Amino acid sequence: MDRIHIEKLEIFARHGVCTEENFLGQKFLISADLYKDLHEAGMTDELTATVHYGKVCEYITKIASENTYKLIEKLAEEIASKILLKFDVEKVKIRVDKPWAPMLLHVDTVFVELERQWHTCYLSVGSNVGERKRIIDDSISRLDSCDEIRIVSVSDIIETKPYGFTEQPDFLNACVKIKTLLRPHELLEKLQTIESDFGRVRTVHWGPRTLDLDILFYDDERIITSDLVIPHPDMTNRYFVLEPLSKIAPFFVHPVKGETVCELLEKLKSKTPEGVSK
Repeated sequence: MDRIHIEKLEIFARHGVCTEENFLGQKFLISADLYKDLHEAGMTDELTATVHYGKVCEYITKIASENTYKLIEKLAEEIASKILLKFDVEKVKIRVDKPWAPMLLHVDTVFVELERQWHTCYLSVGSNVGERKRIIDDSISRLDSCDEIRIVSVSDIIETKPYGFTEQPDFLNACVKIKTLLRPHELLEKLQTIESDFGRVRTVHWGPRTLDLDILFYDDERIITSDLVIPHPDMTNRYFVLEPLSKIAPFFVHPVKGETVCELLEKLKSKTPEGVSK
């Protein structure tokens, strides 16, 4: 991906573990790589098609000079996340140099360098208790209200028979494509908080629920932990997931199965032609 590089922006700021550092201040050098498709800017010569690096430098200076952090790791993290939220870039690399860091040995500089980016995720949303459509719509609005989450597209809502435990009302289901700065477990925690706020109670496995939010894909990552598996381990058996997902990501390739969402849906339909809504 194309990038805009800012090299060693000099800032006087007050960051460090020592009291003297916070009081007296010192020089920091901050470098940034801003990743964005610059083809349109190169073709049109229009500032609106790129990122105004002067504005970025002003913003970095404001963050660094108006706050005090013990660690330059924290400073780098704040700069990275705030740039991603404010400017139209997909990824940033931030380096914070601390020349003459206080120690008993001579060293020219100590620096921290990190990369942060927007991640593409697909979620499933379901409800079969209460005002189902309103709950789904409101939960998606709640997601969109989070600074670290941006809604990209939302599928149509479909109605399906319950899966697994069948003695319960029919479900309404949809899928959502988002961009997020949250890590997988941070996103899981956010989704569980929203579920809880909408009255989700986990009693019966596959049982009735006011709101169900599941992570289907997180970029192309494969994650297996005690509380989170990505891609969702049972999604290929679920028509109520694959059908709405096929409307917003028909050609997304399952990173484990190696097949597109449309291919997985057709395979599921061929297995259960009389009961694809289950």
